[in-house]
Amino acid sequence: MELRDGLHSIFPLADDQIEQITALAERIQLAKSEILIQQQQVNRYIYFLEEGICRIYYPKEYKEVVLDFCFPGDIILPLNSYVHALPTYEIVDALENCWVYRIPIEKLQLLYTSSLPIANWGRKLAEMETLKIEERLMQSLFKSAAERYEDLLLKAPKLLHRIKLGYIASYLGVTQVTLSRIRANIQ
Repeated sequence: MELRDGLHSIFPLADDQIEQITALAERIQLAKSEILIQQQQVNRYIYFLEEGICRIYYPKEYKEVVLDFCFPGDIILPLNSYVHALPTYEIVDALENCWVYRIPIEKLQLLYTSSLPIANWGRKLAEMETLKIEERLMQSLFKSAAERYEDLLLKAPKLLHRIKLGYIASYLGVTQVTLSRIRANIQ
């Protein structure tokens, strides 16, 4: 997905306002396994994933708990850094080679002070990210692993086969054996 389209999908802006945001963006490439966001560091950017797949995870004791996956068109927003300029809790890494646009949070927030429509865009961005977290919480509380797997299939049916089964199992909170049973039942 193109950056302009992705930005516009968050909140409708005039072309010149979209241009103000895109002028801040820098397109970077991530190699497979490269860390985009490091845990316990203040992150200075928000990201728009143009191509590839990323994983958001949290290391816990001797394992990694996968919180979510990011697919083309997704915004990757380290909320603690974005809102409070504090270190992040999570790690984001590239599961394959990726192209990402990064936008400096500090410069974006300066735009918020000079443009009400862009400030509203930023508010909608934060609201959408908050809703994604709420949805993930509701899924983990009220849906079975099979239902969560079906939701993931709906979100990215053509990309899911490119993610290691161990990562998907961690995301669902099940073992790989259980994931295999879920997949067999769905197919």
